[in-house]
Amino acid sequence: MRRLNEGYDNRRGKKPLIDRLFPPKYDFEGMLLQQAETTAAGVKELVNWLNAGAKEAPKRLEELEQKADDIRHGLERVLSEAFSTPFDRQDMYSISRQMDQVLNFSLSTAVEMRAFGVGPTSAIIKMSEALSQGASLLPMGVSMMRRDKDEKAADIIRQVRKCMHELENTYIQSMAELFGQKDAVLALKEREIYHHLRDAGRNLSVTVDILHRIIVELV
Repeated sequence: MRRLNEGYDNRRGKKPLIDRLFPPKYDFEGMLLQQAETTAAGVKELVNWLNAGAKEAPKRLEELEQKADDIRHGLERVLSEAFSTPFDRQDMYSISRQMDQVLNFSLSTAVEMRAFGVGPTSAIIKMSEALSQGASLLPMGVSMMRRDKDEKAADIIRQVRKCMHELENTYIQSMAELFGQKDAVLALKEREIYHHLRDAGRNLSVTVDILHRIIVELV
């Protein structure tokens, strides 16, 4: 009789029963932390690119966005394989997906600025800086998910929300100014860029909402 712990069943392409019932322990927290750090680095790179004049292709930002994608795909793969997880599977999937969207919209901002011929206006820089400040707090928040530091974690979440409130206020004020421009085509182009940054901020807000729920449930 074939032993349970003998490799894959080549005829069916399946893992042995013992591995499917009790798969190796995965470092879910470590993967989420790595994605949070990459997200923060990517948004910071957007700010650096803008402050440098946004003249060159955002290659470093593209690399970080791809790295974050790889981390997310790896997390999704092990979520489907793991017998048990430290947190709710849907919450882990959602927080990873929302972080991914933050960086996706950050890259879209840079790509479309070059495609549309839009320069780094003060509004774009201000919104990006608020987004970066909020994203920079993500790694610390993620690292506290299983620690008995709910007050500290809550303070971090409040800070992120404050940054996103600033981004939203800048968006509204900048849109009001756009509507007063005589160059309608330029206004439409800048409006698209503002929307990307606003969407990035909204996804970051959802990220910390999920993070907050995880922390509250574990307290």
